[in-house]
Amino acid sequence: MSKKSLVMTIVAQEPFIRHVDQADENYSKNEILFTAISQTYLPLLNMFADLEAEGIAFKVNMVISPVVCEMLSDPQIQLQYIEWQTKIVCLGEAEVERCKNDPDKLALAQLYLARAKRNLRDFQETLNQDILSKFIYFARRGNIEFLATSATPAFFPHYMDIPEAIQAQVETGLQFHKKYFGVAPEGFWLPNMGYAPALEWIIRPYGFNYTVLDTHGLLFGTPQPRNGIFSPARTRNSLVLFARDKENGLECANTSVYRNQEADIGFECDDDYFKTNFGATNVRVGTGYRYSCKEDGKVYSQEDALTQAVTDAENFVQNKVQKLEKAAMLCETDVCDVCTYNIEDFGTNWYEGITFLEQVMRKVAFNEDIELALYSELIGQQFNLEKVEPFPSSSEGTGYGENLLDNANSWMLRYVRKACERMIDLAARFTDDTGLKERSLNLAAKEVLLAMSADWPRMVLGGDHPDYAEFRFKESVAAFSTVYESLGSNAISTEWLTRMEKQHNIFPEMNYHVFATKQ
Repeated sequence: MSKKSLVMTIVAQEPFIRHVDQADENYSKNEILFTAISQTYLPLLNMFADLEAEGIAFKVNMVISPVVCEMLSDPQIQLQYIEWQTKIVCLGEAEVERCKNDPDKLALAQLYLARAKRNLRDFQETLNQDILSKFIYFARRGNIEFLATSATPAFFPHYMDIPEAIQAQVETGLQFHKKYFGVAPEGFWLPNMGYAPALEWIIRPYGFNYTVLDTHGLLFGTPQPRNGIFSPARTRNSLVLFARDKENGLECANTSVYRNQEADIGFECDDDYFKTNFGATNVRVGTGYRYSCKEDGKVYSQEDALTQAVTDAENFVQNKVQKLEKAAMLCETDVCDVCTYNIEDFGTNWYEGITFLEQVMRKVAFNEDIELALYSELIGQQFNLEKVEPFPSSSEGTGYGENLLDNANSWMLRYVRKACERMIDLAARFTDDTGLKERSLNLAAKEVLLAMSADWPRMVLGGDHPDYAEFRFKESVAAFSTVYESLGSNAISTEWLTRMEKQHNIFPEMNYHVFATKQ
């Protein structure tokens, strides 16, 4: 009888946003990460703990990017989160008082306040401000398999003619994965699932055994794989290829009974109330206190929403069982179905998403027809798999990353490509420098990696803080250019260098030699 596996993959990727001065006009942008911690990271860990306590086996594959690892481990960010969450608690106490004459909203305000207090307690006391350690705990128990990824989410197809830039991303990503997780992973997550022909020849030499493509990356391969996306294949150099199924259950997230994630009191209440109970600020931020469902004019009912989440999970699992049964009959071999998610899909973007995910895991655990699996469990016959040349593909845009090179953001690529070329030149010219020159070169390499991030063009095009994304991109390019010109004139400002190292404190072990041409 064929083995039928459901492979769940959660990708944690955040843009590098770190502002420590409250007077900084961009200080409020830290809320992007803080919201993810409160609404996704902590609830997800609590869900895992509940499953463990009940003895329910679960398996999930995870990608926690080096940027996320660095930010979650930053003591300053940890302190800022505690301060921010304390404000959320204070606001919740005011909300309970404000809603005391509205029983439905009062119940929700009390619920949100209790969760805010739990998040603060869990972060400070249970986890000792170390979120990563709990994910690592579940990995050691065999519940989680980590995949490495690039230093920042660069779109690799844009740099195929500059292989040193891709190697720098992969090498730095692997270095920091080992730093935080202590092991060399088998899998590599292509940022933005961006694949271009011959990319496997850059990735495979670093010891990776598998990666994941968008659906058409494998389905349109040459030759067309016999089992479609339901079995892994391999490239000419035996890098195993999985392909995601775009039917991942998120289609139901817009059901009318689910909570409206856009209607937040942080944007709706009057200025005096917000400043009095959350703190003096000229910028509104999301707070998590939301009282309406997606159906206009109706107050959110958690009971109805959770009931719907259970139903949606049942339908999702049943759909996967039926799909895998048909695939097994046609393929006459073991089959798998790969579902991928951004971590914000659970909690941040879809409030009931964590309940949905938990119910999926519970139902699969007691279903004899299907099981949860880790990628490494499915590549035992790695060198016997069918050979396929993948098709260019991405999870961005309509499947080819065209949104990352749109009229609104295409200007960015020429600057970062030139920075890559110049960084490679610097690595070749300065082969064994120390002191200020080495610090400057390491900063330059770091700024190039940050500028390569696809977060910035995506934000510029998508309307999610576009001005800030443009500012951050230009800041990294300008910082690199300052180093490049300073090295040319042999005049480096120690004051400026120290300030930039503190401001962009990510990747402290950065070694600029990662941009050197490989012999």
